[in-house]
Amino acid sequence: MSETVSNALPSAESVRLLDVQAVAQFLSCSARHVYRLADAGRMPRPQKLGALVRWDRLELEKWVADDCPTCR
Repeated sequence: MSETVSNALPSAESVRLLDVQAVAQFLSCSARHVYRLADAGRMPRPQKLGALVRWDRLELEKWVADDCPTCR
């Protein structure tokens, strides 16, 4: 008898908030470059959750679809 074991972790598409490493991978750049873009106002601002810094995946996807306009 074989049982299918489902993955307990959510898939990458269902994760709403991304850390800097995930954003860097999404944008194909370094984590430092992500921070530079955010500090310069050239990408959506991150959300701060205590000491954590996270970006909304849907905002980033919309920003990329709009050809990465300056966000300031």
